Amino acid sequence: MNRTRILFFTIILISLIIVGLATLFSDRSTNTPANEAPANSGFTDPTSVPLDSVLVTIASSSTKQNWMEEVATTFNAEGQTTSGGSTIIVEVQPVLSGGSMNSILDGGLTPVVWSPGSNSWVRQMNETWQQRNNKDISSSDCDDSIYTPLGFAMWRPMAETLGWPDKPIGWQTIVDLANDPDGWASLGRPEWGKFRFGHAHPQYSNAGLLTMTSFVYGITGKTDALSANEVYADEVQDALTTMAQNTSKYGRITTDLLNLMALEGPSYLHAVATFESDTIRFNQERADELQFPLAFVFPSEGTFWGSHPYCILDNTDWVTEEQAEAAGIFQKYMLAEEQQTLAIQSLLRPLDSSIELQAPLDLENGTDPSTNPNSIPSLADPEASVGASIIDLFLLTKRKATILLVLDTSGSMEGDKIRSATQSTAEFLTRLDANDEVGVVTFADEVMMLSEPSLVSNVAESLGDRVLSLVADGSTSLYQAVCSSVEQLLQMQEEDLAAGESRLYGLTLLSDGEDTVGTVTENQMFATCLPQSAEADGIKIFPIAFGADADINVLQRIARVSGGKMFPADPETIDRVYVSISAEQ
Repeated sequence: MNRTRILFFTIILISLIIVGLATLFSDRSTNTPANEAPANSGFTDPTSVPLDSVLVTIASSSTKQNWMEEVATTFNAEGQTTSGGSTIIVEVQPVLSGGSMNSILDGGLTPVVWSPGSNSWVRQMNETWQQRNNKDISSSDCDDSIYTPLGFAMWRPMAETLGWPDKPIGWQTIVDLANDPDGWASLGRPEWGKFRFGHAHPQYSNAGLLTMTSFVYGITGKTDALSANEVYADEVQDALTTMAQNTSKYGRITTDLLNLMALEGPSYLHAVATFESDTIRFNQERADELQFPLAFVFPSEGTFWGSHPYCILDNTDWVTEEQAEAAGIFQKYMLAEEQQTLAIQSLLRPLDSSIELQAPLDLENGTDPSTNPNSIPSLADPEASVGASIIDLFLLTKRKATILLVLDTSGSMEGDKIRSATQSTAEFLTRLDANDEVGVVTFADEVMMLSEPSLVSNVAESLGDRVLSLVADGSTSLYQAVCSSVEQLLQMQEEDLAAGESRLYGLTLLSDGEDTVGTVTENQMFATCLPQSAEADGIKIFPIAFGADADINVLQRIARVSGGKMFPADPETIDRVYVSISAEQ
């Protein structure tokens, strides 16, 4: 139980002693309409707070959760009151920005305050709320609360080679390095080879979209609002194409990419787009695993500072005037110098740049404390149409993928398993880029190439129909399926490289059990078919452990040595798993 909740229940206990049980549990007028939205999951019911008190529930982006809880705890302990004399009790719950926005719009989440990661979420919320209610969801602007800047984490020796922290490093610096045929050798470090980059997929991740938007800003030299024409400019397309050819890994969340850096070391990825707070956290918590410390690099052309707007939802029918007043009182408390300084210990930056930064926001922990919005411009959040253009350009220029879908069709897959697996696989085919290549392998008693890898645009519909007609029968030749599929992809990779084509190669492996045929042993698979360690441009395997009987240990090892990721799934969750894998390709 967090400190905010402990204090909250202490207040309830005191109230019980003072006013008695009968008073506490009597009916109270709450000014809440009869058609109130569904109760909040995880939030205390406002009608159950002590008499002469008002509850302010805050749905806060999880990045700043520790700080918000600490501020709420000290605030609650001071017993501050509204103009009407009610004691204010603040309760904070962590949420995802996009998920909480949808829940609020659907009526499933009804906080007094909503504080997402960036203003782009506020604009999206207001657009929909305006359409439904002819007004914004808040009567006043959503003011900033704290900063969590976006940039990229790079191995410190590499960052220092580029001049960090004294010399500005921008997106153009990275593009020039990526475009240099000599790679790091051009800077006197031939042992590092060609530059390798990773970032979240902008079609599935807000951090990924902001990264690509920051990139476009950096190439155009702008910091104010972009237009679609500027996004599609030749210089931007050329630069993004260069970057794409040197991007070895996509993902859905930035911490997954940092985790790969920690696990695989500098030979795998040289830098990933992420947040300052995550970079420092990895330096602190994973120091024993990191071959070198990480340095956080602010793109010199400008960045998204992640201002975490504080929105009092007083234009809704579930927030009372007193709750809105109480939320405003807490906001002033939160923005005071003492509370903003406290944020530094939670790896967050105060809004006031005159507040002196201290450890852990220092060079020793991997960031430059002298950097602030005055030295690194704050970029304007993109309009929805510009964001769509950036995603479109990303898909046009991204490094294309060759993907093998390897499906278990043994007898244990019969019934709901085979139906949900084939339906979700057919749907997954529709999410792939038209210029990607996809093939399907099935395995039961034997391994069968159902369809050789071909352009998605040519085969997606017909291949989806074939997948839907698969039936389950026979034993499980799991190890042979892995070996045969990897061999097929290695041959295609060799042919592509000979033709001067650089692609990403992925293998999605769905199985609900253990190997039962035995034509290839487990040791033989790991010793002869799979790499001994992950390679940045190697074949990445994404196993789906489908059901409780899947050989999770083996599937985890397969993912680990290939630089992929294992996903547990069942007939109810398989769709979501395939969405996550889509972000990895």
